[in-house]
Amino acid sequence: MPINNVNTLDKLQLDGKRVIMRVDFNVPLQNGKITDDTRIKAALPTIEYILARARQLVLASHLGRPDGVVSDLSLEPVAAHLSELLQQNVSLLNDYHHNSVFKLATQMPEEKLIVLENLRFYKEEKSNDRDFAGNLANGFDIYVGEAFGTLHRAHASVVGAPQFFSPSQRGVGFLVAGELLALEKITAAAKPPFLLIIGGAKVRDKITVILNLLKHCHQVLVGGSMAYAFLQHAGYEVSKSRVDVQSEHVEAIIRTAAERKVEIILPSDHVAAQQLAADATPIHVDSPSLPVDSIGLDIGSKTSAQYSRIIAKARTIFWNAPLGKFEWDSYAQGTRVVATAIAANRDAYRVVGGGDSLAALKKFNIDGFDHISTGGGAALQYLAGEPMAGLKALKG
Repeated sequence: MPINNVNTLDKLQLDGKRVIMRVDFNVPLQNGKITDDTRIKAALPTIEYILARARQLVLASHLGRPDGVVSDLSLEPVAAHLSELLQQNVSLLNDYHHNSVFKLATQMPEEKLIVLENLRFYKEEKSNDRDFAGNLANGFDIYVGEAFGTLHRAHASVVGAPQFFSPSQRGVGFLVAGELLALEKITAAAKPPFLLIIGGAKVRDKITVILNLLKHCHQVLVGGSMAYAFLQHAGYEVSKSRVDVQSEHVEAIIRTAAERKVEIILPSDHVAAQQLAADATPIHVDSPSLPVDSIGLDIGSKTSAQYSRIIAKARTIFWNAPLGKFEWDSYAQGTRVVATAIAANRDAYRVVGGGDSLAALKKFNIDGFDHISTGGGAALQYLAGEPMAGLKALKG
C-alpha cells in the first residue's frame, strides 16, 4: 500500500493500550442536530477496531471555526450521536485546557470511549502550540491520525501531537489509509482515458491541482464559476457571472493543457438568471455567451448531454465541485445529470471529492462511486503534489 511507510492501524500494538486519535467530526449542525453524519460513520471502522483491542480510546476533533468557546459548536451532539451509533456510552471531556488529558481520562476508568470538547475552542490548537500538543499526547501509548480532512493543517493535534510518539507508536487508521490509496490511484495508476471534472466557486484554490493533474488526465470538463473564467478568457460574454481567478492563471492552464495535448471542454449553453436568488426565473441560454445583466448558474441541457457522453467513455474519473448552484432546484439539473452519468459508468474508477459535491450526492440520492473523499481541501492539496503537514508529521 503506497502510504510512504506510515504505520497503518494493523501494524500498531494496540492491545491493552491507551490511544488518542485525531478524527474529523466537523459535521453540519442545525438547531443542535447533526444534519449529515457521513464523517462520523466514515471513522467507525477504525473506532470499532481500536475499541476491540485498546484499554481506552480518546477522540479529538474540531467543529466549525469558533473564536473561543461557543456553545453552539460544542461536540456534545456528536458524542451523543456516536453513542447511538455504537450502542455504548461515550463521555465528553470538557476541562482539559489546563489539565492533563491523560490524567483526566485515567480518572474515568470505566469510560472506554471519550470525546474531547472542540479543539478549536482554544487558540493553541491552530497555532500548533507545543505545550497544548504535549498535553494531548503525554501519557498515551499510541497516536492515530484519522482526520484526513485536516492532514494539510499545521495544527497542534495534527502536527504537534504525533511528534511526541515514536514511529512505532503512531500511524493512520483505515479511513486515511483508504483516502491515500484512492488518491494514489488517481495520480500514479490511472487507466486511460482519465477525465477530470472541475467546477465550484473556489477557483484560486484549484489552480495548482489542475496544473498537476494535467500531467495525468486526457480531458477536462469545466463547470461552475470555473467555466466563466475560461469562457471570459476565450472572449465570450459572461456578464455578471462570478469570475474569481486572474487571467494569467487561466492562460497557464490552457498553455499547459495544449503542451500535454489535454482537451479542455467548456459549456456551450447555460441556465442563467437576472439575479442571484433561489426563486429567480431561469433563463435558458443556447450559446456560450450570456445575455447582458445575467448570471450563469448552471450548465445547460446541451452541455449536460455532451458531458454525459464523454463521461461514459472514461476509465478514470475525478470529480471535484458541482457544475452549478445545485442547492436551488432550478439550477441543479446539470450537476444531477453529470453525477448520475459518473455513477452509471461502472467501467471507470470514480472518485469524488469536496464537501459541496458530497452534499449534491446526498441531495440527489446518488451512490455507486468507488471512493468518496471526506476531505475536500486535503484531497486537493494531495492531488496538487503539495506536502501535507500532518502526513509529514506522521512519517516523522
